[in-house]
Amino acid sequence: MTDSRYQLRPASRSGPPAVAPPRTVVLIGLMGAGKTSIGRRLATRLGLPFRDADHEIEAAAGCTIPEFFARYGEAEFRAGERRVIARLLTEEPVHVLATGGGAYMDPQTRELIRDHGISIWLKAELDVLVARTGRRNNRPLLRQGNPKDILARLIETRYPVYAGADVTVATDDAPLAESTGRVLAALKAYLARQPEGTR
Repeated sequence: MTDSRYQLRPASRSGPPAVAPPRTVVLIGLMGAGKTSIGRRLATRLGLPFRDADHEIEAAAGCTIPEFFARYGEAEFRAGERRVIARLLTEEPVHVLATGGGAYMDPQTRELIRDHGISIWLKAELDVLVARTGRRNNRPLLRQGNPKDILARLIETRYPVYAGADVTVATDDAPLAESTGRVLAALKAYLARQPEGTR
């Protein structure tokens, strides 16, 4: 018998059918990987709300993330980030959630995502990340030296941890619609592999 939670349904009048995930879809990855851009499009394709953890943190703090870093430091930011993501993961309805690049590095946050979400790592090469993050000047971590060197170090330390995500999708310079399609296909394949009753 087919699980009703996985009935295919149209995400839009003209789009292909999309699966209905039983838990919030959590996008992880380094800054510049496309979590927000792809996340918005993925949410539309799935017919789900989109939430951005960074925007939620700014709303809760009453200031921008660069301002928060400057006032309180990274440790306090990570504590606030953990609380906000914990709240978002348990909020209804199921949604697509874009997280900050360091969120998944926190063991408690990883456990929460594992228990309440489906994690998708948007993996990008160094040169792609450098090009994308160079378009905006709102990345506190990249203000601490040469951005390419910083991103290279982040890749070295974070990619082995990101590899624990439920799903990995390579993002490159393909059009956003194509990258979103890859993520949707990978999510469908992941859900299809889950045993009945555990989905």
